[in-house]
Amino acid sequence: MALKYLPSYTMSMSFLVVFLGGLRVQAQDQSGFISIDCGAPADVNYTEPKTGINYISDANFVNTGVSGTIIPETINTVYQRQMMNVRSFPEGKRNCYRINITRGSTYLIRTNFLYGNYDGLNRAPQFDIHLGVNRWYTVNIGNASTPQVNEIIHVPSLDYLHICLVDTGHGTPFISAIELRTLKSDTYVTQFGSLEYHNRWDLGSNNSYRYDVDVYDRFWYSYGDNKDWKQISASIAADSFDQNHYKPPEIVLSTAVTPVNATAPLVISWEPQNPTELYYVYMHFTEIEVLPKNQTREFNITQNGKPWYQNLSPMHQSINTIYSRSGINGEKIEYSLEKTKNSSLPPIINAIEIYKVINFHQTDTHQGDVDALTTIKSVYGVTRDWQGDPCAPVAYSWDGLNCSYRGTENPRITSLNLSSSELSGTIDPTIANLIMLEKLDLSNNNLYGEVPDFLSRLQHLKMINLENNNLTGSIPSALVQKSKEGFLSLSVGQNPYLCESGQCNEKRKNKKNIVTLLLASVCGGLILLVAVAAVSWTLIKRKPNDLTVDQREMTPQCTEQDDSLHQFKKQLYSYSDVVRITNNFNTIVGKGGFGTVYLGYIGDTPVAVKMLSPSSVRGYQQFQAEVKLLMRVHHTNLTSLVGYCNDRDYKGLIYEYMANGDLQEHLSGKHNKSKFLNWEDRLRIAVDAALGLEYLQTGCKPPIIHRDVKSTNILLDEKFQAKLSDFGLSKIFPIDEETHVSTVVAGTPGYLDPDYYISNRLTHKSDVYSFGVVLLEIITSQPVIARNEERTHIIQWVGSLIANGDINAIVDSRLEGDFDINSAWKAVEIAMACVSLNPSERPMMRMIVTELKETLATELTRTKLIDPDIRRDSVEPVTFNLDTELTPLASIVPPELATGHMNMSKMGYTL
Repeated sequence: MALKYLPSYTMSMSFLVVFLGGLRVQAQDQSGFISIDCGAPADVNYTEPKTGINYISDANFVNTGVSGTIIPETINTVYQRQMMNVRSFPEGKRNCYRINITRGSTYLIRTNFLYGNYDGLNRAPQFDIHLGVNRWYTVNIGNASTPQVNEIIHVPSLDYLHICLVDTGHGTPFISAIELRTLKSDTYVTQFGSLEYHNRWDLGSNNSYRYDVDVYDRFWYSYGDNKDWKQISASIAADSFDQNHYKPPEIVLSTAVTPVNATAPLVISWEPQNPTELYYVYMHFTEIEVLPKNQTREFNITQNGKPWYQNLSPMHQSINTIYSRSGINGEKIEYSLEKTKNSSLPPIINAIEIYKVINFHQTDTHQGDVDALTTIKSVYGVTRDWQGDPCAPVAYSWDGLNCSYRGTENPRITSLNLSSSELSGTIDPTIANLIMLEKLDLSNNNLYGEVPDFLSRLQHLKMINLENNNLTGSIPSALVQKSKEGFLSLSVGQNPYLCESGQCNEKRKNKKNIVTLLLASVCGGLILLVAVAAVSWTLIKRKPNDLTVDQREMTPQCTEQDDSLHQFKKQLYSYSDVVRITNNFNTIVGKGGFGTVYLGYIGDTPVAVKMLSPSSVRGYQQFQAEVKLLMRVHHTNLTSLVGYCNDRDYKGLIYEYMANGDLQEHLSGKHNKSKFLNWEDRLRIAVDAALGLEYLQTGCKPPIIHRDVKSTNILLDEKFQAKLSDFGLSKIFPIDEETHVSTVVAGTPGYLDPDYYISNRLTHKSDVYSFGVVLLEIITSQPVIARNEERTHIIQWVGSLIANGDINAIVDSRLEGDFDINSAWKAVEIAMACVSLNPSERPMMRMIVTELKETLATELTRTKLIDPDIRRDSVEPVTFNLDTELTPLASIVPPELATGHMNMSKMGYTL
């Protein structure tokens, strides 16, 4: 019997009507839910009474549009509250919602539309919906009182998601609600593409369900009558099922269908509108009847007449989910459940899900370019219609931009024109992040300050127009030189206080002659003032001042990266403030040599407060070092300093709170709350930590050496994004020292660079070595120094296994082979390059970041193509060659390390 065809872009209205009020509504975890009531007032936050789902206004997700309310007289039933408002977009071709999500997670995304004649025109519109830069579907409202609901299972590649409404000239776009639900990452896996809802049936029931019956808030519809099937049901106690990751609801599984004719097959079929479209099918089975010992139920499943699954015997109250490993297409798609010769009972099936593959071919604009433009828009308050992706689709690219499009590569921004945009302020350094920029026009604005030197470092820049602003000072000599050589068109006219360096010196000379007489006339008065100031300064010096900054010391100037806690501006807090923030030091979250760390709150924002212990021998020096350094650095992969306390004998640092503790806790698995990190998680953490170190070495002038890189100093936030912490031992690297600086050795045994330990010569590569040790920890989950009599170092242990060519012996065995082999070998290769005994043979952090990103990309490709049924223990050992493109690698593994006979005590590893 064929399933009733239902177009994939429309769902039944049964879930939106009042009968759901009869369902049980219990409080469940909605941490993976984002539920948005579009058009609701900005301060709205409510629980929908029929489902128990918490909804919020869309005011923080979109900057345009007009709120409206449907007209009750135009609808023929009562809908849930989130369907009663709409947001319409009468202006602009493309209007977009921006929703922050977790990159790489699997989401069920649902959009809801109920026209309800909200505009009084009684003309239902037609318009397009884009998911990111790709067209998803067309909204075509057939009836003002009937909602349209669209659903897709999608894995976003960015940290945010754009849902855009596009005006196609057939009426004003509008939307009622947006719902996102996080699914298990190892469910609904496809070879490529996303999965658009086609059908989801509770085959043995006459009811329909959603949350909280379904923990993922999937819509389950009743199939209706079928003369070839009969329904069976059983009364099953709550929580009695042995669930799997798909978690079909128990109430759905408590019913099933079976053929009326016990000898006949149970057939499910449908005819696609387009025979080339690919479909994925998920069938859920459980035996709901208690079978006598002399009764068996066993059947085979065929797919379009070919064997698909053999000898299936559903277990009692234990769920079997049988699903597609690749898409299927055809003029007709048919599944037949046929009992085997050994079976005394006919086949059954409880529920089925059917999805259509949607391929999104257009790529997003390069993430770095998007982040830069977002910051520029915020800094200058740009009022242009900048929504959605800056470059794609081409038809909706942002005003004032030109982009390059090269095949499957991410578009890059090549031209930025903000002329006559009422910009005010200095030329923002974020522009330097648009590294492919060829043309920059900032003319006819109110910009002031100096022309920044970073413009000369944009290698592709061919044109700069800064005319008609209020810029001052000297034009950087490098820009002047490029202009004279014909490599750059530089326009700086109508900036009356701007000049080339030589011209500025001449102007200063003339001004000096003019003011000499004036200076002489007031010298007597100044002498008196100086005398008074000297006395005052002497008195001030006699007062205690614990936290002083010697202006003669080197102070790093660092490129500022966005961080969410930068708003607090590194405040100075009194001890009474700290007592209030920590609720009288009520909750301890950590301890160390520096002191104790407490959980606190500034407003609703959690923070970590580290108080200096009076018994800490070197704590005060580290306290000063951290304050001075963290006042300057701002990067998404470095823990942010919110403020500090320097109140007499009470000294402390206030950081952003990292909810998931440190990396070592999760690698060791010793703590109850630790999460087991899969291979993708580990690579993402490695990339994050490498980015933080790269920023310290290349984003700060002079560069900064951390000196204590280790797994306990890599902290994880609520999204498991990694951030470097504990900068008390950090050292600013002098600009005039080309290769190294001699300093007293500091660091942690096991992670300490042997060359630095032996020679006292600190270099950029010292942190690279420590990072290599951490990377080996990430790969293996082994302790850095084994707790055996030999106190074997992790480098020795890995080195002794490399020659065997068995990656499974190196990588954490708890992963059970669930990783891409090439990705794992690449990670080992990078780590061993970092821990080379010769610092000159260690790669730079920038190269490490690039290589780790490629390693992560390899793993992500695998996770999209993986066949869940492939046995994890079927991986064959491979021969590994360390001589690869990550140069120089000739001495990555010294002979004594490869054979496991290195004397680590010579390098300070004996504790």
